Amino acid sequence: MNILLINHYAGSPSLGMEFRPYYMAREWLKMGHQTRIVGASFSHLRKQQPVKRKEEIVDGISYSWIKTNCYQGNGIGRIISMALFIGKLFVIYKQLLRDFVPDVVIASSTYPLDNYVAYKIARHYGAKMVYEIHDLWPLSPMELGGYSPRHPFIRVMQRAEDFAYRHCDGVVCMLPKAAEHCIEHGLPAEKFHYVPNGIVLEDWEQPELLPAEHRQLIDQLKAEGRFLVGYAGGHALSNSLDVLLDAAKRMDKQRFAIVLVGNGTEKDRLSQRVEKEHIESVWFLNPIPKKAIPSFLAEMDILYLGWNRNPLYRFGISPNKIFDYMMSEKPVVHAVEAGNDPVAEADCGLSVEPGNAAAIAGAMEKLSQMSEEERRQMGAHGKRFVLENHTYSVLAKRFIDCIQES
Repeated sequence: MNILLINHYAGSPSLGMEFRPYYMAREWLKMGHQTRIVGASFSHLRKQQPVKRKEEIVDGISYSWIKTNCYQGNGIGRIISMALFIGKLFVIYKQLLRDFVPDVVIASSTYPLDNYVAYKIARHYGAKMVYEIHDLWPLSPMELGGYSPRHPFIRVMQRAEDFAYRHCDGVVCMLPKAAEHCIEHGLPAEKFHYVPNGIVLEDWEQPELLPAEHRQLIDQLKAEGRFLVGYAGGHALSNSLDVLLDAAKRMDKQRFAIVLVGNGTEKDRLSQRVEKEHIESVWFLNPIPKKAIPSFLAEMDILYLGWNRNPLYRFGISPNKIFDYMMSEKPVVHAVEAGNDPVAEADCGLSVEPGNAAAIAGAMEKLSQMSEEERRQMGAHGKRFVLENHTYSVLAKRFIDCIQES
């Protein structure tokens, strides 16, 4: 089967996020399916942009890059980038696919506008069309950004979403509880399929070593007999790290150590808060390569993941971070209120309400009082859950099954 995957923000291990298109395509290649990924020449999610050429092969996967503008933030520059990407693809798709006839066309660019061009391409080649949903647009900018349903941008996106549900052969969604929303907007119930995010087993088989500064601090904290609480990921408002600092203030500063690895817009402010409020049990470390994350998680005793309250989470969550946490075989303190809770499903930690510093501190204290064997068994539940449900080999097969059922 030839698969055309349209994803404005597609990346690769060398370019950075988004990783899902690459890992899906790599597994599909092992199954005998050829994939061509069409992405934009610029994405705000990547750590670096592709070289200035239209096409390249990455690990057997064909990438085609459509020239778009550079931009920052979520303003007019990003909207122009969307328009350029979709508009140019409408014009050049026959040239782009001169040596590749798709059997299925997947629209997967977060925003739903690419469904128009995906439908046109699918009709031209007699292919199936699949809409892959990352986030629910335009509901996300409405509920997160406060946009009115009457805003011109929202109206355009709403028409595109409704068009996708009416014309696609199937929907593959990363949010387990989104079916009701899709059905309300015109999708037949039998066309909804849930395929979440996952992990890459190779990252866990030969992980990179920790940088010297990280190794030195962790060794020092262990020598002091500290109970290590780890966090690896972005430092943004959405990561609910302020409440983690509030929890740290309630915990024994001599017994616990909270170690945060990563970067983000809120890191400087959080660091200043730690210094100003004399929170002596919190350390911030620089970001590390993706393949070194397993080495960091392995050194922790427990791990933290928190969410702010958000009405969008009623449709479910599927963060890559939680599956990395589970693979490390460490118990997780999960501060969440959502349509699903992977930690509770896997029985691999303690879930508490978001924003409750006392509950978070209490969960960490409870886990610290358990024996090492009890924590090991809890962590093992998480790894087993991921291996059974969230490796890309499993997910890629589920995706293909969804296509074939459509």
